[in-house]
Amino acid sequence: MADADDREAAAQDLERELSKLFGRARSLSLTLAARVHPGLDGASYALLVHLSGIGPVRAADVVERTGLDKSTVSRQIARLAQLDLVERVPDPSDGRARLVQLTETGAARLTKVREDRRVQLRAKFTDWSAADIHQFSRLLGRFNADL
Repeated sequence: MADADDREAAAQDLERELSKLFGRARSLSLTLAARVHPGLDGASYALLVHLSGIGPVRAADVVERTGLDKSTVSRQIARLAQLDLVERVPDPSDGRARLVQLTETGAARLTKVREDRRVQLRAKFTDWSAADIHQFSRLLGRFNADL
């Protein structure tokens, strides 16, 4: 019974800490989005980051990769295009299709914001040992894989 109680207490601690983390992540996402462009919202920022990692892609592939609704992806891509952060270009393998990719402006702004964020993140870990960082990364990776 003590093991079950301990697991329950651990699960409650984890839930509380994840709730804090997710709240801070949402807040950070809004801050970073505004630094990329004042008209950018957090959800579109997340899509911009996703697009930066996969290169030119069809919108239908974005839907499949993200699990987002087609209308949501379409709306976010339209907003990103309106802000000159992404553009639609012809698909070289199918002249009728269009690919979505970051514009030079979008790529430059996103790169700058992400570089600044990496510097800030590394500063948060100055008191952590390399072993602690590796273990945290490993456990976070395991957690992400289980989601």
